[in-house]
Amino acid sequence: MRRISEFLVGLIFGSGLLLGGMTNPAKVIGFLDLTGNWDPSLAFVMGGAVVIGFFAFRMAKGRKQSLFGRVILLNDLKPIDLKLIAGSVIFGVGWGLSGFCPGPAIASLGTGEWKAGLFVAAMVIGMVMAGFLTPSAER
Repeated sequence: MRRISEFLVGLIFGSGLLLGGMTNPAKVIGFLDLTGNWDPSLAFVMGGAVVIGFFAFRMAKGRKQSLFGRVILLNDLKPIDLKLIAGSVIFGVGWGLSGFCPGPAIASLGTGEWKAGLFVAAMVIGMVMAGFLTPSAER
């Protein structure tokens, strides 16, 4: 039952990304282009996600287990450090250049978008490289 619920949640998430336009790189780049032909529509998609996430995390914070009995592990706040800033900059530059971020890129694979496949391949290579470069104590 857990795997079915995980699949359904992923399917709903991916469908929301598709319907919200988050998988369309041109729409994302239009949203990020503040000085040109700015498209603010994705702000509503992200705002909706923030509102839902806010309430979901508030609810999860008071629980020890998920609805299906899995342990809930939430990270405590950690200080902002150079690694966090560098990772955020790399994420932002990649998002701005490609129009993809990880979730929408994976959802875009289902549409046959070859650019999404290239992005996901580069993302996986970067994750593997980070695994080799990061000491095991920091993971």
